[in-house]
Amino acid sequence: MTLKRVVITGLSAITPLGNDLATSWRNLLQGDSGVSPITTFDTSEHQTRFAGQVQGFDPTAYMSPKQARRLERFCTFSIACSKMLLEHAGLNEIPPEDQERTGCLIGCGLGGLKIFEETVVKLEHEGPRRVSPFAIPVYIANMSPGLSSIELQAKGPNLVTTSACASGIHAIIYAYSDIAMGRADIMVTGGVESTITSLGIAGFNAMRALSTRNDDPKRASRPFDKDRDGFVMGEGCGLLMLESLEHAQARGANILAEIVGGASSADAYHMTAPAEDGSGMARAMTSALRTAGMARAMTSALRTAGMAPEEIEHINAHATSTPLNDVTETRAIKTVFGKHAYDIPITANKSMIGHLLGGAGGVESAFSVMSLVDEVLPPTINLETPDPECDLDYIPEGKRHKKVANVLCNSFGFGGTNASVIFSRWDG
Repeated sequence: MTLKRVVITGLSAITPLGNDLATSWRNLLQGDSGVSPITTFDTSEHQTRFAGQVQGFDPTAYMSPKQARRLERFCTFSIACSKMLLEHAGLNEIPPEDQERTGCLIGCGLGGLKIFEETVVKLEHEGPRRVSPFAIPVYIANMSPGLSSIELQAKGPNLVTTSACASGIHAIIYAYSDIAMGRADIMVTGGVESTITSLGIAGFNAMRALSTRNDDPKRASRPFDKDRDGFVMGEGCGLLMLESLEHAQARGANILAEIVGGASSADAYHMTAPAEDGSGMARAMTSALRTAGMARAMTSALRTAGMAPEEIEHINAHATSTPLNDVTETRAIKTVFGKHAYDIPITANKSMIGHLLGGAGGVESAFSVMSLVDEVLPPTINLETPDPECDLDYIPEGKRHKKVANVLCNSFGFGGTNASVIFSRWDG
């Protein structure tokens, strides 16, 4: 069976750095931090009182005020990003003849945590008859791709991937597979999350997973730094439009990059901690290299074997700023790339936007594609005192202008779930 080549023809993002892709990307390259004190609820009793919040987002620019009031924040992000994605891909709408071959596959880790909290309180204090009929529909994570499909009239594959922090990249991998295997021509994919709530912060604080640097929030997310003390929660959405090469060329689309492979693995080790030797992460990255080579070989005869490690010229790391993850991911990169690991510039987007959980892979994949398009690599900020065990090139000095051919993007989640995807520069 010959696999179809899959290209990227559109990107969109809503992040703590901006309410669209262009603003977010510009601020990321400048090394700005989107982390600030939490303003949406009383944090006085919480150990952590800051997060990477989306600021000034107006959902009524993309939907009716009535719909905006009913929906959970993660759903409004999905709808807004879907509409921006369509525009970025040069489409006014999905043509009727393409609707049944267009799907939505979006990652989301937790869903509507805020409505869950509010509904439980109402149930306890006012009784079951006061529970809103919208409580369940707007809480469930699959409402993100569901509502996006309604907005776009995308009637092909429609589902959510929920695999903790790997949700977004898992979605991209499976959306890629749908097109490569011929099940769809267009896929809207990526990740979304909005869980900056009292329960979300309290839950992660109870696990001692969050930074508590309340006196200096903008410097709290510090991947690979010796003084890191936990991750910073963020929120937002990042989407990609994938198309088969034939479909994109037939409509004269502006092709941004090619997705050439992706893979996943499991640590089979611990509920929340990664395997300390990085073996599970390494398997995901190694498998992604192999699938990249296989897809390219079968579709264009460019290769007869897997992609060599030396072909990866940039890594967008998971890099959560937790004591365990950063060391483990560094070990995994060394396992996969050997001596070449020291020659690969590695960026940590979470140093500026925080950890978007299920939305992380979508946003960071969009930024990875922008690195290929604009030939510039974002910095890792707040890396002031490198951890001796984290001794690779993490771009701490500011953005770096560099033309690269292949970017590897990583996401690793609780439960020991790992995902890696590879994007390649499009040269026509």
